[in-house]
Amino acid sequence: MNTDLRYPIGKYDVKASLTPAERAEAIAQIAETPKRMRDAVGGLSGGQLDTPYRPGGWTVRQLAHHVPDSHMNAYVRMKLALTEDEPTIKPYEEGLWAELPDSRETPVEVSLVLLEFLHLRWDMLMRSLQPADFARRLRHPALGLMTLDHVVHQYAWHGRHHVAHITSLRRREGWN
Repeated sequence: MNTDLRYPIGKYDVKASLTPAERAEAIAQIAETPKRMRDAVGGLSGGQLDTPYRPGGWTVRQLAHHVPDSHMNAYVRMKLALTEDEPTIKPYEEGLWAELPDSRETPVEVSLVLLEFLHLRWDMLMRSLQPADFARRLRHPALGLMTLDHVVHQYAWHGRHHVAHITSLRRREGWN
């Protein structure tokens, strides 16, 4: 078991190329993220939602809003890579986004519904692609060239990562 509260499922391990089975598993994990997030926050009180998942970390509410913020960016990046030749994407300041009033005060249900519909679209897009499409690339200003396989793999991990922040907090606090 990982004892680093920042990485309850371990740090992300880059994988730029996936086998068809690995890709299918990653897409399935992305499709499951909305339900897993809904289950993770289900039944929590306002005070529990406003509890940081670790000392100095974001609150559960901020995590619930961060995931759709991040995944919307990934979805748009994927569409750019599918329609442009190695587009340079724009990063965003996720820590600053998490401090904005909509991330600190909005009911989590708003982001849960957003995540569900976003992932429906994203899943439909990914399942419609040909294997060669996942080799298309985008350029991240800090990380360099990334394939769509890399993006899919990373965001499958990302959803599990943040759900685990919440579920591990629930276990530690006895909120289950």
